Amino acid sequence: MLSPSPLPVLSKKLIILGSTGSIGVNTLNVVEHLNATGSAKIQVAGLAAGKNAATLIEQAKKFNVTSIAIADASQAEQIRAALPHVKLFAGEDSALQLVEATQATDLSAAIVGSAGLAATVAGIRKGMTLGLANKETLVAAGALVTPLVRQYKVQMIPVDSEHSAVFQCLQAAGVECRVSAVGNASPSSDTRYPKPETRSIKRIVLTASGGPFRTATKAAIENATIEEALKHPTWNMGPKITIDSATMMNKALEIIEAHWLFDLPAEKIAVIVHPQSIVHSFVEFEDHSVLAQMGPPDMRTPIQYALTYPDRPAGCSKALDWSKLSILEFHQPDYDRFPALKLAYDVIEAGGTAGAIFNAANEAAVAAFLERKIRFGRIVELVAQALSAIPIQPADSLDTLWNADRQARAYVNERTQ
Repeated sequence: MLSPSPLPVLSKKLIILGSTGSIGVNTLNVVEHLNATGSAKIQVAGLAAGKNAATLIEQAKKFNVTSIAIADASQAEQIRAALPHVKLFAGEDSALQLVEATQATDLSAAIVGSAGLAATVAGIRKGMTLGLANKETLVAAGALVTPLVRQYKVQMIPVDSEHSAVFQCLQAAGVECRVSAVGNASPSSDTRYPKPETRSIKRIVLTASGGPFRTATKAAIENATIEEALKHPTWNMGPKITIDSATMMNKALEIIEAHWLFDLPAEKIAVIVHPQSIVHSFVEFEDHSVLAQMGPPDMRTPIQYALTYPDRPAGCSKALDWSKLSILEFHQPDYDRFPALKLAYDVIEAGGTAGAIFNAANEAAVAAFLERKIRFGRIVELVAQALSAIPIQPADSLDTLWNADRQARAYVNERTQ
């Protein structure tokens, strides 16, 4: 019997936005693994970070990166002294400058919040394959970003574990995704088996760990401390994302992101609480079949899949240990204790700039909580109030979205001083 031919070695030039955060660090870990095993040849062409100059310098040296960006301009001299031959961009729009000036095939969008939006759009306009780890890009600007993805024929592959799981399940079922990479792939030459469209999907179900307050009372959640909110039971993430998980705002953001990624109406997107974080999401079809994607709670798996799609070389994350897997729990979410979930459906229904207001108000409220200016329960309250108070406009340009973003932040900041 003839042995199968080896897969061709991928060759890519990659820019990582948010390289010093948890997704960025794990992405570099995956790149190192793929290069070391010969599964790919990935050159890290550019790195962008917010303010962690020491880690950025270390990363640039290790991966021989020639172009880097840092948003905190006060740290520019430190970087220039350590990396005199590296091209440096500094300031609020440094990530955008990096993307516009650097030749690359792939862009990993992992900057937390709306800060990475302009740079991500620039990468799309340059035709880069987009590994989307920044859910806020679609939450705030899905109405603009998804048409651009189609216009520039860009492969947009989700990196969030839940959306990666849905993406993989849809692939396994042969469903044509209108926005993500499947939708931009060349049509099959075999016309006997056309790919079904998303109308065959009854619903997708995003799993949620439930965060640190899964079993807490409403009163305990309302008055939770920073230390309590940062104790996530299964995932190791940065502070903003961890707080979002504690309010379940992260799942609300993911509902909106799924709406744009998979071109599905709100009624076809559901959430279920799954404390073990082993099943990352489900897709239920009209014939009542259900596909699920499973794996340990390790972000390196969806990161690697985004980098190697559609291939699956040996991974660097741990394998699922079935001998220790005895219980998988699933519970309906409690909308009373976690009202952020209901807001997500309101945002989808409202459309326009509602997503930008929702996202910006949450970022400002989380920052205020981490600065101990407000109690935990005020985070979602302020987001809901901002959505009610700020007029929603058609999302017709980035300037319109930025204006909505500024209004939402100002609204929250005025109430948290």
